Amino acid sequence: MDDRQGSLEWAEQKAKEIATLLLFWYEKNKRLLPWRTTADPYAIWLSEIMLQQTQVDAVIPYYRRFLEQFPTIRDLARAPLEAVLKAWENMGYYSRARHLHAAARLVVDSHGGQLPQDPDDLKALPGIGPYTAGAILSIAFGKPVPAVDGNVKRVLSRLFAVDRPLNDGSTQRYISLLAEKLVPAENAGLFNSALMELGALLCRPGMPTCSACPLTSICLAYAGNSQHQLPVAGKRAKRPHKEAAAVILRDSGNRLLIVQRPADGFLGGLWKFPGGMVNPGETVSEGLKNRCREELNLSVSVREPLLTLQQGYTHFQLTLHVFSGTILEGNPGLPATGNWLWASVGDIRRFPFSRAELRILEALFP
Repeated sequence: MDDRQGSLEWAEQKAKEIATLLLFWYEKNKRLLPWRTTADPYAIWLSEIMLQQTQVDAVIPYYRRFLEQFPTIRDLARAPLEAVLKAWENMGYYSRARHLHAAARLVVDSHGGQLPQDPDDLKALPGIGPYTAGAILSIAFGKPVPAVDGNVKRVLSRLFAVDRPLNDGSTQRYISLLAEKLVPAENAGLFNSALMELGALLCRPGMPTCSACPLTSICLAYAGNSQHQLPVAGKRAKRPHKEAAAVILRDSGNRLLIVQRPADGFLGGLWKFPGGMVNPGETVSEGLKNRCREELNLSVSVREPLLTLQQGYTHFQLTLHVFSGTILEGNPGLPATGNWLWASVGDIRRFPFSRAELRILEALFP
């Protein structure tokens, strides 16, 4: 019997004790969060999607406003994607909003407007992976399934002294098996929430607050004084650096030319200023002129630089150069056609933009 098999058996033996201690602690110490006061599967689903890659305090106002604007799955499904992206604006990771909107339409079309309780049907919806499915099934529907997010991985890696890189596939499968052994048949949603809360409040990266933890009597890392070394971090690939350029073009009425990104591309469906990525071998101004010609069939002159922004994304770091410019050739004076239009200063903020474009707008119109 290898160590992992022994740990799985020990987890099964300790599961009831762990659940009892953890749920008692959770009842007394949990944060009062808006999604913890509802039994609506849609609202719980929304919270889980928003909490991916975004801190709790930042999510709360978005969550409340989103539910006011789209109170049901059917309301969300009926809404145009642009309205959904606008409601999501500045929270980042916009694929979450696109997937949520697409999934809502599938739920209405294929499941009668009710979020499915079958795990396979749930995971077939866009944007719902194993963790999100586990959270919805356990918290919204009371199913005894685990929900393993980053907090849970960290807690379990310490609780069971897992000394292998956490980003390794075999380690993640092992931690998922541990979670399966621990989740109780009753109160699974509360248990999963408590495990995540423990990671968020006490069993934090770097310096866990072991003195207040309800599980120190069981924690193998605490017993071995290795809690500060766990979890083991694997090597992270360095994010590549890219350059992009954008140009501010105005017409005689001081309106600004904006372009809608392709729905299936980077930051899909959001609006931006003309321009794009600078290809290897191009200067910034050459790249900007080439992108304007490719996407709008416009020839532009690039004048003085207005500002330079640094913006981080999941897979790369971006430097965005912003210029003022004028149109040399092309016919942008026609009414909006396709994916571009002239927007007045008063109307431009009605359109959904990424964080970088919002920073440009703030610089242009402080």
